[in-house]
Amino acid sequence: MKKSYKFFFHAEGFNNFNAGLLICILFIFTALTLAAQETDKSVSASSELILQISTLPEAKLGFSHSIRFPVLQGESALTQGNNLKLNFTGEISPVSLNGIVRTVFTPVAFLEFQAGIRLGTGWNIVLFGSDVYGNGFNLEANPGKADGKPFDALLWKAHFGGTFQFDYAAVAPGDWNHVVMQTYHEINYNGNTRAKNNEAWFFEADSGENRNGFNYYGNLLIGYQMPIFLNTVAFLMEMDLYLYDTPGRSVWGDDMIRWKFSNVLIFTVTEKMDIALITQFRTARNFTSFDWKEKHFTQRVLNTSNPYGFEFYRVAAAVTYKL
Repeated sequence: MKKSYKFFFHAEGFNNFNAGLLICILFIFTALTLAAQETDKSVSASSELILQISTLPEAKLGFSHSIRFPVLQGESALTQGNNLKLNFTGEISPVSLNGIVRTVFTPVAFLEFQAGIRLGTGWNIVLFGSDVYGNGFNLEANPGKADGKPFDALLWKAHFGGTFQFDYAAVAPGDWNHVVMQTYHEINYNGNTRAKNNEAWFFEADSGENRNGFNYYGNLLIGYQMPIFLNTVAFLMEMDLYLYDTPGRSVWGDDMIRWKFSNVLIFTVTEKMDIALITQFRTARNFTSFDWKEKHFTQRVLNTSNPYGFEFYRVAAAVTYKL
């Protein structure tokens, strides 16, 4: 497969933070131990700049540096590319600042395991007369409005996941035979160091329905890669689900799977620059009250006879420049 696709202090929550951090450290330490056993082989490094924009009031600029170690490599096509990759990323958006450390271990050509942690913080701005929230609580007394000060919380996420991938060109070699499939699944823990149990918070201009707790995320990508300017055409399906148990959450549909469906076009502009253009639709919850937007999300009532709606989400672009 040619490419891999990845598509912003209070005492409460620190036990979970330490547990998630420990899992990531153990994974990284184990992988580094494997890498150290093969110091006679070459180690490669790469860096890139990533600019993300969309039709929503959001934008993000990131710098990413990766170090790749050959690990447990064999002679067969399935093992000759085995490696461990360490990735360090810094991101800034108009309402957030993040640092991300991720390690990806490839023990066989069609399988990857990864673990990582993101540490960030946020602030709020007014853009074109509208509030854009990067940080703050979503209180029932003031629904949809962020209650918080700039940099007053550490917003973090620890994750562990795995990817299965297949490229038809591995079976039938050829530049025009890259019919690809990739599916990724992870368990993550999202946290806000100021939040107590069941307190909702904003991050990076989202809907403000985040809570400290475990979540599941998965995706499936099916695409075709070509040796031309239009490098990739793909369909991407994503799902995520809150795994924590909030009292009464089924009333407003907090226990429902959230789906996104995307058309992905990737253009190879130069050897160093790619542009991805993504058109996204998503499921939405249908509520019984016509004024549901004015209510706090925990005070909305799901239309159980027709719980799912479908709506246009955004058009997004990501420009990647290899340094």
